[in-house]
Amino acid sequence: MKRKIIKIDEDKCNGCGACAAACHEGAIEMVNGKARLTREDYCDGLGDCLPACPTNAITFEEREAPAYNEEAVRQVNMQKHGVKLPCGCPGTNMKTFNRNVNIPAAKPATVQSQLQQWPCQIKLVPVNAPYFDGANLLIAADCTAYAYGNFHNDFIRNHITLIGCPKLDSVDYTEKLTAIIKNNNIKSVKVVRMEVPCCGGIEHAVKNALMVSGKFIPWQVITVTTDGKILE
Repeated sequence: MKRKIIKIDEDKCNGCGACAAACHEGAIEMVNGKARLTREDYCDGLGDCLPACPTNAITFEEREAPAYNEEAVRQVNMQKHGVKLPCGCPGTNMKTFNRNVNIPAAKPATVQSQLQQWPCQIKLVPVNAPYFDGANLLIAADCTAYAYGNFHNDFIRNHITLIGCPKLDSVDYTEKLTAIIKNNNIKSVKVVRMEVPCCGGIEHAVKNALMVSGKFIPWQVITVTTDGKILE
C-alpha cells in the first residue's frame, strides 16, 4: 500500500540515537552508528522521531510500504513495559493521579474564559480570518487544556488559539498552518503539547509550517506532563 512513512538520511545522521529513543513503536534502531528504519510495519507515520532529530536527518515521504501493524506494536509494548496497552501508543497507558479528593475544596471564584475567537479547531478555522492580523498564535494539543489547571490564564490569554490532535484527526496540519502563517501578520507562535509521543506530530507540523512560510517568527514549545506539570 502507498502511505506516509519516515525517511532517514544517513549522511546527515550523527548517530545520537535520539530518534530511536523517541520511537516508542520500535521501528528505528541504531545500526553501525547510524539510525535506520528497520521495521516499516512498526512506523505509524506520525513522526514522533522528527522533532527529536538535531540534524534534521528525518523527513516524511509517501511511498509503497507495509501497513502499520498496530497489533504487533501492541504486543511489543506489552513485553517491554509489562502493561497491557489499549493500542500500540504509549500515550494510552492508563494512569491515575492523587488529587486529594477527600479534602473539601473551597468554592472557587468564577473564572473568566480567555478564548478570543471561534472556531478554534485547526481543521475548522478559516485561513484568512481577521483575528490573525497581528496575532500571537497559540497552537495547542487538545489534552493540554485538561491536564494543565491554569491553561486559560497562562496560555490562552492574549493569544489566538488553535487546537488539534494529530493522533485523532489522522492528518498532517503542516499545509493548513503554513497557509495561516504565510498569509497573515503573525507576531509569535507558541506550541503547547503533551509529553506523550503522538503530540510530536503537532510540534513537527508547526516547525515545518514556519520553515515553508519563509518567515522569521519567534516561536517556542512548552510540554505538559500527563499529571499537569510543565516539563522543564
